[in-house]
Amino acid sequence: MKKRIVFLFSIIVIFVLALTGCGSSEDTSKNEENIDEASNKSVDGTILTVATVNNPDMKIMQELTKEYFEKETGIMVEFVVLPENDLRKKVTEDVALGAGAFDIVTISTYDTPIWAQNGWIESLSPQMEALSDEERETYDLEDIFPTMRDALTFEENLYALPFYGESTMIYYNTEIFEEAGVEMPLHPTWEEVGEIARTIKEKTGTPGIVLRGLPGWGEMMAPLTTVINAFGGSYYDEDWNAQLDSQNTVNAINFYVDLLNDAGQPGATSTGFTEALTVMSTGKAAMWYDATVAAGFLNNPDDSDVVGKIGYAFAPTQVKEENTGGLYAWSLAIESASKNKEAAFEFIKWSTSKEYIELVGEEKGWVVAPSGTRISTYENPNYQEAAPFADMVLESIQSVDYDNPTVDPVPYVGAQYVAIPEFQSLGTEVSQQIAAAIAGDKSVEDAMKEAQRLAEDAAVEGGYK
Repeated sequence: MKKRIVFLFSIIVIFVLALTGCGSSEDTSKNEENIDEASNKSVDGTILTVATVNNPDMKIMQELTKEYFEKETGIMVEFVVLPENDLRKKVTEDVALGAGAFDIVTISTYDTPIWAQNGWIESLSPQMEALSDEERETYDLEDIFPTMRDALTFEENLYALPFYGESTMIYYNTEIFEEAGVEMPLHPTWEEVGEIARTIKEKTGTPGIVLRGLPGWGEMMAPLTTVINAFGGSYYDEDWNAQLDSQNTVNAINFYVDLLNDAGQPGATSTGFTEALTVMSTGKAAMWYDATVAAGFLNNPDDSDVVGKIGYAFAPTQVKEENTGGLYAWSLAIESASKNKEAAFEFIKWSTSKEYIELVGEEKGWVVAPSGTRISTYENPNYQEAAPFADMVLESIQSVDYDNPTVDPVPYVGAQYVAIPEFQSLGTEVSQQIAAAIAGDKSVEDAMKEAQRLAEDAAVEGGYK
């Protein structure tokens, strides 16, 4: 086991250092300058540096931190905000090298147990146990969904707290559907979704669906893995034999690629979550399959042109006839190399609390309150009234079979990823092959033949077979 961890550590360091040399946008360059400035700044008092992703939930967190947390605690917080792929690269590099540029990192249910095993992040359990009875009761750890707590736990220690959680669902524009004369079932199959999308594109000229095509294990592969599962495919069989060129998996990829080419948005290989949200919220697509957290964004009148025009359907089925949605959470953890662990814990405790959710609801509107983490949110009448999608999101999250995500038995868990350390690079490399197929640079069969080789190599190198 130790040899394997050392090997993985070396591979990750090499991988992220190589990625660091890749070109990035001007905004990313500016943020990287902020990293250097924040990590080298010498000032009186406690300053926390938080690495986070550039989505609407995190932008709200930044605003409220300045207005409330800093004034109440005297702890100053500097945010380094990056696109999702850049965030993963930068944070992985920092924790793997123990550089300590960040005190708090935004990571997922996938990363947490792996990073905990590697000693990259700090256990939160001792600080939770050190709280007074009143503080423990106020925070109410038991109020967080058990599935989320379990996914963020390693060897009975909690290593991160969820800021928001999500499954996956279909969003559709009811006006465009009415114009095209089509209807969406509550529990559609992917075949039905494809037929509806193509009909809308033919009748209205509007893209029938927007789907992620941006390479990245947490970008394209997050929703696409749930499609693979729905079609009866998988990454591996029970004996860790790769299955990416199996008929069911290839059927799923062919479906996804053909649907994007026939009825999807232009520039699909540049479309991640943020870009897809923009397309859907401006009324430029009829459907979108993605994270349930987007329901609040699409219903926020400050940022969306389609408020009151969105319908909802559960994650589509196909060969797998139920529980095909994903399960994920953006969470906050403390770097082991942080020199401000006590202050970092105070921030994480505040930003994942019931108090914070109430604050967002009162200040920004209950429709954009962080979702998918706490039972009390879904029992709150203010949230229920503002969020017509609340019950469907709750059912989607609770119905996910995280431990048995596929039709046939597999040796891994994870509804939208494979919960092994190697998946960070494997998922990204596979997504690059699929992006080439979407762009027409190679056939799906050739792309998945190469993906199969990559998956076989990962299984051998990881010591699984």
